[in-house]
Amino acid sequence: MTASTLLSVLDRLGVAVFAASGALAGIAAQFDLLGVFVLASITAVGGGTLRDVLLNQHPIFWIKDPGPIHAIIAAVGVTLVWVHFLPIPTDALLIADALGLALFAISGAQVAERAGCGAFVTILMGTLTGAGGGVVRDVLSAKVPLILHQDIYASAAIAGIAVYLVLRRARAPTALAFAAGVGTVALTRLASIALGLRLPVFSLPQ
Repeated sequence: MTASTLLSVLDRLGVAVFAASGALAGIAAQFDLLGVFVLASITAVGGGTLRDVLLNQHPIFWIKDPGPIHAIIAAVGVTLVWVHFLPIPTDALLIADALGLALFAISGAQVAERAGCGAFVTILMGTLTGAGGGVVRDVLSAKVPLILHQDIYASAAIAGIAVYLVLRRARAPTALAFAAGVGTVALTRLASIALGLRLPVFSLPQ
């Protein structure tokens, strides 16, 4: 399997995992079948869609290549059948979500980089790609978005994109920079889950 094929497979896996998390949120909120599918779709491709719109990238990535839509349909179908017969594999979903966040964040940063964006915008677009769909999912399911909590989520994406950009500026091979960025995001997110790490909370004095 070539590197490009592996990345394509991992990308589809990331789409499927994000779609499954959206479907689960829709089921928990007692949405109908259409609502579950819409929420799953927004979660899976919402961040990348916003990125492409903001960067004026046309056609939108899932219109150019319908592969993500196929992954969403499959993920929703599997999720509906799974929750009917088996318990939700929470730990596995958290691990897969961390990998999906990592892949989407760095691939989103690459899209912004190819569009000629500066470092700040590249970090913003990469973070939006990785976490944007989840924000919309949480808003539509009447929850406070995860990135506004103490959880190390968007901050993990920012750290990984920063590593990627530093290595790119140091003229490291693209593959090495990509792998280091993805690894940083995934390991930071997984460590925060395993160790219960949280960002500090600031509150007004009483």
